[in-house]
Amino acid sequence: MGIIHLLDSETINQIAAGEVVERPASVVKELVENAVDAGAGSVTVEIREGGIGFIRVTDNGKGIAKEDIPTAFSRHATSKIASALDLLSVKSLGFRGEALSSIAAVSMVELVTKTRQEFTGSRYVIEGGREKEHSEIGAPEGTTFLVRTLFYNTPARRKFLKSAVTEAGYISDLMQRFATAHPEIAFKFINNGKTELQTSGNGSLKDCIYHVFGRDTAAAVVEVDSEADGIRVTGFIGKPVISRGNRNYENYFINGRYIRSNIISKAIEEAYKPYSMQHKFPFTALHFTVPTEEIDVNVHPTKLEVRFTNGEALYQFVYRTVQEALSEKNMIPDILLSEEKRVRTVYAPTPESFEHRRITYSKEAVRDEAERVREEAIKATLASPLFSQVGKDAAQDTAGAGVPETQQEVPVSGNSLREEVVYGGQPTEKPGQISLFDKSEQNKEAFLKQEQEDHHQIIGQLFATYWLVEFKEQLFIIDQHAAHEKILYERTLTRMGEKQAISQMLTPPVILELSIREEEALKRYMGQFTSLGFEIESFGGREYAVSAIPEDLYGVDGKALFLEMLDNLVTEPPTGTPDIILEKIASLSCKAAVKGNTKLSVAEARALIHELLQLENPFHCPHGRPVIVSMTKSELERKFKRIVN
Repeated sequence: MGIIHLLDSETINQIAAGEVVERPASVVKELVENAVDAGAGSVTVEIREGGIGFIRVTDNGKGIAKEDIPTAFSRHATSKIASALDLLSVKSLGFRGEALSSIAAVSMVELVTKTRQEFTGSRYVIEGGREKEHSEIGAPEGTTFLVRTLFYNTPARRKFLKSAVTEAGYISDLMQRFATAHPEIAFKFINNGKTELQTSGNGSLKDCIYHVFGRDTAAAVVEVDSEADGIRVTGFIGKPVISRGNRNYENYFINGRYIRSNIISKAIEEAYKPYSMQHKFPFTALHFTVPTEEIDVNVHPTKLEVRFTNGEALYQFVYRTVQEALSEKNMIPDILLSEEKRVRTVYAPTPESFEHRRITYSKEAVRDEAERVREEAIKATLASPLFSQVGKDAAQDTAGAGVPETQQEVPVSGNSLREEVVYGGQPTEKPGQISLFDKSEQNKEAFLKQEQEDHHQIIGQLFATYWLVEFKEQLFIIDQHAAHEKILYERTLTRMGEKQAISQMLTPPVILELSIREEEALKRYMGQFTSLGFEIESFGGREYAVSAIPEDLYGVDGKALFLEMLDNLVTEPPTGTPDIILEKIASLSCKAAVKGNTKLSVAEARALIHELLQLENPFHCPHGRPVIVSMTKSELERKFKRIVN
């Protein structure tokens, strides 16, 4: 007897579900994507127990037709594509036809939905992939999904889930991305009865950034809007002052879809290199509009990966766009001496309008029937010894279906927002009254202009390291080492570009025997070595003679430097100026620059500041540290209590 046999459909569905449903966040992702594809203007997500015990996703989209509901829960059933050719131009977020069947295979699902054309809605219950109920119900247009007890029939998967707090964190991050991806949709996220996120859906990405990431982030972003070769990018990027230690704040979306892309991420980070410290990553909220035929979204069931037909062109486009946006803005950070009031955003929880309509409609549709059986139901319930437990379960189910819970907080109309100070006792100003830019930004711009240098008042040197410069009621503090380092770095790059490097001859020349890969790297980057000041020529076979090295090596062993650079170049991609060459230039500049704890004369400081301000980017040293910081007069006066408001 053979040992190979076919698996039953239930087992197949549970195995397949593992590719789509990894954790509660996967369920939320698929259901919210369906809501977006359905044209919803409002989407509410409610979870309990980290989404393991309960998930509710409600939208006011177009709903699901009564006759389509059972089919929708079948494997590979979708309304978004009809054939493989449609994969070449997918515009919807979902299209694989696996989400609903996978969710239903590993949980208890209840669906309430209604289309505009139908007079009544539908209630559909499916557990573990098996249909339990399909009936009519009063409901307004839209869809509500209730997902209970995730992985109840696959305990092996359930035990590998994280804690409820951790799983809720994944869902929270996901909802933040959805809100940023679709500012035209009002999102609401409720975790264990507490509203953690709510957006207005007014279409303003800047407002979304404020609501999702906070005031400080919204106040330190730069707008981006660029187009080339049919690709357009809009949105905001953060100034280096709000950089993070990981890539979690790098958000970019392709045709409304949140994705991860090494190409885009690399381009963004390369553009930020002159402005950010090492191992720091920027904030971005960028929306890309790309022709559907230029991308492939059918790479993985999670749909987070995308392939591009011309990745190199996209890389250059993103790099130029981000670089130009950063170069046009002032990057001098402010020093804040006064204690900042910590502000948290609090939304007065109100039931979403479409949920209120759903509740009202449902009550009207079944009012007559409810009145007829009301007395019998009450009598039966009161007579039952399990009354208290049944009442508790019914209350939970009703809340999950969208009935608004009793709120202790005073409701406000619409999507209004309240801000409360954690300490201090007084509410802060409303978001509409916040000034994200002030006169200090204009002073910073003027400070950098050559014609204003005569108005710079050099106060003196602090700690033999920092120079204090007064200009238009603002104090600028310049790190002399970082400033000199930046000047030397840019000077070397200019010489490379103009092929004006100065060389120092070696007598006798240094003879080096290279490996095959080292020789290939040398030939590939010979132009960069020459532009730095190296003179290298073949000496027969794989031997090469180094007859000259850059003049400004500042005591560094030229042979060791050359070999170190060559070793690293072996693994570099064959495009552009390799990072290792730029890193070595930065390292040499750092060693040559005037150090901290070094006394300089006022004349030397003035000459240093003059040359610094001629640079296109005087804000950060080659390693990303700030060169200039500023403090306003009013900020200093607040510290001395001369200003109390």
